[in-house]
Amino acid sequence: MRILISADMEGATGVTWSADVEPGTEQWQRCRGMFTSDVNAAIAGFLAGGATEVLVNEAHATMRNLLLERLDERAVMLTGRHKDLSMVEGVQHGDIDGVAFLGYHCGAGDDGVLAHTYLPNSITGVWLDGEPASEGHLNARVVAEYGAPVVLVTGDDRACADAGTYAPRAHTATVKDHVSRYAAICRPPARTFDDISAAAEASAALAGRGEPAPPRPMEVLVEVDSAQLAGAATLVPGVERTSERRVRYTSPSAYEMIRCFKAVTTVIANAVEPPYG
Repeated sequence: MRILISADMEGATGVTWSADVEPGTEQWQRCRGMFTSDVNAAIAGFLAGGATEVLVNEAHATMRNLLLERLDERAVMLTGRHKDLSMVEGVQHGDIDGVAFLGYHCGAGDDGVLAHTYLPNSITGVWLDGEPASEGHLNARVVAEYGAPVVLVTGDDRACADAGTYAPRAHTATVKDHVSRYAAICRPPARTFDDISAAAEASAALAGRGEPAPPRPMEVLVEVDSAQLAGAATLVPGVERTSERRVRYTSPSAYEMIRCFKAVTTVIANAVEPPYG
């Protein structure tokens, strides 16, 4: 049994504000240890539940946040940026039996700790086939196309509730309770380690490759916080403007959907002019 852990940082133990996840800050250095502890807890749980291999894919920002020297030596880690499937890189090879979304968070415009979708700001909402979509929703569509079920989601209580809309069978582990976008009631790492490990062990029973979801057209609508960013997004072929601050595109598959979304967010990010956006 081979498990893929997609490891994001905003939903990790102890993380509540921007400096906790911004590479290079003192707070980021401190939170890297707790982030790595969460990942190790999931690794330990999956192996206890019968997994034979665990691949950890770094999925946050520069994708160089986890401490390899502290990683459970029974796992391997894919670290670094510029990957075909970004946050769920590795699933496309057809040998993944289950996927964990670790340290995930609510989507842009939602009410959760550090809620966003790909960009920390600028994007104010994302809809997939007319429904509000977090990163979990987008990535769940991608892994389904390769027959890999989402079996575990960890994050704040709002992120775990969100998981019920895109992976209703998955186990969840709540590491903190939302108070505001930048505040949470946090459980200590020793406690969240046990909670994540137990959830991962139980979720291993859900793993097992299924029939890949047939590729089908998917429509994505993206709302931004300024008109000029919507204009910039239309530089991506196939992206059309639907209103002053919204753009839309349709992709023939989840693979193409997530790659186009990455292109759109990259263009938007590079069109921002500080401090006005």
